[in-house]
Amino acid sequence: MTTDTPTVTHNGLTRLDDILLLGIMGILAACGLIYEYLLSHYAGRILGALEAAIYTMIGLMIVSMGFGAFAARKIKSAFDGFARLELSVALLGSLAILITAAVIGFGHELPKLIAQTMELPPDQLPDGGFIGKFQSVAVYLPYVWGVLLGLMIGMEIPLIARVRQALSDEHLLHNAGTIYGADYIGAGIGAAIWVAFMLALDTQLAAALTAGFNLLAGLLFILRFRERIQHANWLLAGHLLATGLLLILATKGPMWEQSFNNLLYKDNVIYSKATRFQQLTFTERLMGNHLPPVYSMYINGRLQFSSIDEHIYHAYLVHPVLAASARHDKVLVIGGGDGLALRQIYKWQPQQVTLLDLDKEVVTLFKNPPSEMPKRLAHALLALNGNAFNDPRVQVMFNDAFNGVDTLIQQGRKYDAIIVDLPDPSHPDLNKLYSDLFYRKLAQLLSADGAIGIQSTSPYHATKAFISIGKTLALAGFKVDQYHHNVPSFGEWGWSIGTLTGKDARSRLQTLQTLPVDDSWLTPGLIRAAFEFPKNFYSKNDQIKANTIGSLQLYHYHLQAWSDSQGVATF
Repeated sequence: MTTDTPTVTHNGLTRLDDILLLGIMGILAACGLIYEYLLSHYAGRILGALEAAIYTMIGLMIVSMGFGAFAARKIKSAFDGFARLELSVALLGSLAILITAAVIGFGHELPKLIAQTMELPPDQLPDGGFIGKFQSVAVYLPYVWGVLLGLMIGMEIPLIARVRQALSDEHLLHNAGTIYGADYIGAGIGAAIWVAFMLALDTQLAAALTAGFNLLAGLLFILRFRERIQHANWLLAGHLLATGLLLILATKGPMWEQSFNNLLYKDNVIYSKATRFQQLTFTERLMGNHLPPVYSMYINGRLQFSSIDEHIYHAYLVHPVLAASARHDKVLVIGGGDGLALRQIYKWQPQQVTLLDLDKEVVTLFKNPPSEMPKRLAHALLALNGNAFNDPRVQVMFNDAFNGVDTLIQQGRKYDAIIVDLPDPSHPDLNKLYSDLFYRKLAQLLSADGAIGIQSTSPYHATKAFISIGKTLALAGFKVDQYHHNVPSFGEWGWSIGTLTGKDARSRLQTLQTLPVDDSWLTPGLIRAAFEFPKNFYSKNDQIKANTIGSLQLYHYHLQAWSDSQGVATF
């Protein structure tokens, strides 16, 4: 292995050169961290992967960076190696997500293409065998890119350190410490840029922007040290071509990526939006026979509602709770940013409704749809929730529910009924919103003769998680009952209902002869029947644990039960 001894006369490591190298190192550290976030974010947000996959991605990249640092010793010239490395990182980083989306989308379309070619009926799409293996392997492609990028990023620090040493006339004191200092500071700046700016960007656009900084760092390095770099002119030409590619990827890439991602959905995707917290996707299914289209909303690839049967879900979420409550003047809704639960609550003529949700952009979509949203979708969303957010009775608060309820407690608020309409506990941050501590907080907000209702996932597909939610609510001091009903888009679904004093909710509802509000689906008989479960449903109740704060018990139950994403391709 040759050394990096300078081949031309020089005056040592100048201050300007050192500032340039350390600045480049800081930029590359920021880019490296953003690549980690981008690939893990893509797996979690677009593919609907489990949260564990995100941590796996980051872990793989860190380990790969370590191997990359060792591999850098095999590069003969640090100047040549670094110049080529940054061009490679820029190309791979900008194309990884787009290629992944294309491959996974092709794998999902392959059965349809084969069926059309062989004129197979729609209910006989080929799967399994080669197709199944291809689809299974394709979802691991982000990890392949993560490993490759990790190897390349791991080479950067050793190469920059060797460049600094080669530019110095004598041993460079604190070389490693100086480089690592620039690296750590740059990584911190990258994290800040991600949170403040890139989190809400399309992933492909963010990848192209990040790759642009890799390209800029490589270009500055070549221009300053071109006399030490072999084939520098060819590398400059490569950077110019790569710049053109990045411009195309920044402008056209998001549309291409979205087109590939749309192949994962059963229906036609007509609108998508990335917020700071989640990816929203709306699909449309044309029914024919003068029937209205069916619109569905997905968050991070998971179905949230379908216009064809959302009224069933929300009727069971709201009406049993309010029917079991002594009064309905003040109602608290946790989650429910689509306003569909509000529409059902308004039937009870409340005086005031407080809705606490984290994502302001979701509420805005369902209150004042943006101009870029298709008009037919905008009209359909406002019709679905009855223009609920423009009703003067609703007060919307934007905060994490765990902290937001503390504000309500400090204000001395009391509510006649509480509706908790949160996503399933598929994320550690959501787990705390199903914990005993959170339910104890809600107990302080509930009137003594009121009732609380909680979306509780599927008792059929996630039995342990469903029962755990009920046990957790009981641990927080509530008298708890659970009920279920079939929602065609979701299958068998369940809810938990609790009271603090007096009769339990099921006893209160047993005497219900007529539903006080008009509903096209729900009847008193259906409500009573919903509390019936199969004979052995609770037979293993003693083996299921409540979700105490910090235990992540419910999160693990949920991961165990739900391995496939609803509404997108099954891998």
